[in-house]
Amino acid sequence: MSGLRRSLDFYHGDPVRDAALDAFYAPLVRAGDLVFDVGAHVGDRLGSFRRLGARVVAVEPQPLCARALREMYAGDDAVTVVEAACGRTAGPVRLHVNSANPTVSTASPGFVRAADGAPGWEGETWDARIEVPGTTLDALVAAYGVPAFVKIDVEGFEDAVLAGLSRPVPALSFEFTTITRVLTARCLDRLTALGFTRFTVALGDEMRFALPGWHQAAAVAAYLRALPDEVNSGDVYARP
Repeated sequence: MSGLRRSLDFYHGDPVRDAALDAFYAPLVRAGDLVFDVGAHVGDRLGSFRRLGARVVAVEPQPLCARALREMYAGDDAVTVVEAACGRTAGPVRLHVNSANPTVSTASPGFVRAADGAPGWEGETWDARIEVPGTTLDALVAAYGVPAFVKIDVEGFEDAVLAGLSRPVPALSFEFTTITRVLTARCLDRLTALGFTRFTVALGDEMRFALPGWHQAAAVAAYLRALPDEVNSGDVYARP
């Protein structure tokens, strides 16, 4: 619980950060849009999507995080919390939980191995494993409709999430880390195969694109390969 409280305190209650989030997402999310927030964690992006007037399906496998989201949005019919891990199939998923820092819990054992001893990941410990329900992006589309935007932040499980999608959507983002560059390349290949043609990048928690405009996948892949390890993480944005 202490780790969850720290995450809630960090990601909520800063009006300057909230305004920056809203301004950043405004070109991608409009009032009335449907958004899938995959890996909703403690809901800072969810909060921005709601302030922009979107309907949100928040997918979060961690029981404590899902409970916090349900409590924050109790009575808000525009928010649906799906307590599940999104992946390749709808079967159960084993989740590696970082109880001190819940926002980096992951369904990827490879991510846990990659983080072990890596610069920027010192002290992170995945100290529990739990089995959680699984779903797919295709299943979510069948249940709720086609989203205008999908945000994916699942700590090294992004390729599995994209494997569960069989059609392009109007816009999508997925998190990358410099400790899992091969995975990022697989995600770009998957999106290209699905019909996405335009890509750009935001670094870290910056609310702006590091690459102005939209680019072909090869250019973005080269840019990501050249990033120094100290960048640590960011998000790739894609459009058909």
